[in-house]
Amino acid sequence: MTNQKKLSMATLALVVGIGVAVSPTSAEDKAVLRLRAFAVNMSGTGGPRTGSLDIVIERWSTDAEREKLRGLLIEKGSDALLKALQGLKPRAGYIRSSTSLAWDIQYAREHPSGDGRRVIIATDRPMSYWELSTKPRSVEYEFTLAEIHLTKDGKGEGKLVPAAKISWNKDTRTIEIENYGIEPVRLAEVQVEGAKK
Repeated sequence: MTNQKKLSMATLALVVGIGVAVSPTSAEDKAVLRLRAFAVNMSGTGGPRTGSLDIVIERWSTDAEREKLRGLLIEKGSDALLKALQGLKPRAGYIRSSTSLAWDIQYAREHPSGDGRRVIIATDRPMSYWELSTKPRSVEYEFTLAEIHLTKDGKGEGKLVPAAKISWNKDTRTIEIENYGIEPVRLAEVQVEGAKK
């Protein structure tokens, strides 16, 4: 089995519900934003795989957290960024499919857009024991990222990159995201489920 196929299987595990490494969700609902999306994974063999995905934001990441993470990426690289991201407490929320337990979201921000808002999510990527012990090329893709556009009526669409590599381009002074050549998971029919005011 090639590394790309193994990575596609890990992608499927996160997105449509085999459940890799998990952390329990709190009994108390702390959601500031609750989304339900229809996820379509176009990568891998056997055609598209689909399933529902719940994304729950419990808090928005602060400006200070954003600047700290950006500074670490610029000054020390993606390993320092990953370590700091994993150390953010409390978590920003969680993501899960209809058949899996939750995986913590470490970073979540929202930005106003012309007809609604844009939600950005980042966290570390769940990795299997096989990946951690054999260290194939896929272990370099340590981040899970999502971008969702919501209209004012609480509907939208987005994309999720289950395995991404993040770097800082000194020449263009921009953050670059490489996704291992795998098409991002499409998030269709995104709907706001409810949130605390």
